[in-house]
Amino acid sequence: MNFSGIFARMVALIGAAALLWRRLQGSAPKAAWGSAPAIPAAKPQGAIPTLKMPTAQGWSDGQRPTAAPGLKVNAFATGLDHPRWINVLPNGDVLIAEATQIAGPPRSVFHYAMQATMRRAAALGVSADRITLLRDRDGDGVAEGRGIFMEGLSQPFGMAMVGDTFYVGNTDGVVAFPYVAGADRITAEGRKLVTFKPGGHWTRSLLPSADGKKLYAGVGSLSNIAEMGMEVEQGRAAIYELDLGDGSSRIFAGGLRNPVGLAWEPNTGVLWTVVNERDGLGDETPRTI
Repeated sequence: MNFSGIFARMVALIGAAALLWRRLQGSAPKAAWGSAPAIPAAKPQGAIPTLKMPTAQGWSDGQRPTAAPGLKVNAFATGLDHPRWINVLPNGDVLIAEATQIAGPPRSVFHYAMQATMRRAAALGVSADRITLLRDRDGDGVAEGRGIFMEGLSQPFGMAMVGDTFYVGNTDGVVAFPYVAGADRITAEGRKLVTFKPGGHWTRSLLPSADGKKLYAGVGSLSNIAEMGMEVEQGRAAIYELDLGDGSSRIFAGGLRNPVGLAWEPNTGVLWTVVNERDGLGDETPRTI
């Protein structure tokens, strides 16, 4: 085990001890979940803030999730390198964006502790930077065909198909590529539509409009609660609207710390997103979503 792993274990032990100590100081908190959650107010965390991170553990051979009555669950594909988003093409091909967060220089001891803990949870490391194509030719729920659809990308996440153009949401911008139906791979050079600041909350969700004239992209903040100032957050924490006709772009909605996942509400046609809001609110205070 390297120093980062040892440090992460020390952080976990200290955090667990601090959490236990705080809980011993008062009565047990009421449940902050369910149909009527009792959400406690946020409070300062002190010198040792609560930092809890699960340890990644994959499925063992033959292990499957428990399915609802009448349903069956099986592994469509295994051995992927940090799969983050799925896109199904019109012909049924399944695309998987494989990427992960890349560590930058630690800004403080706490930041180093957070990075060490994320490495232990397999949430930080070397990014695969590719999109993998999966094909289930016989419809049995298992992908027999598998290959690299695109590689050499920049932390790809969101994907969208509009006509004969395939769009990729890299962490540093949206890129358009020509696509031929049924293609096994895209090797053509892309055309960058907009540039985003990388780092921080790096995922870039994509969603085309119903008429295919516009494309929406989510861009997360650099920091947790703007602790590095608002200047570095300019152009971030927002959803962008890209006009695919004239190439222009604008901020469609701002003040969204980390919007991940976009969808059209089917009845009203209103754009919805899930915003992962601030961390570090207290031991029992869930993050705002």
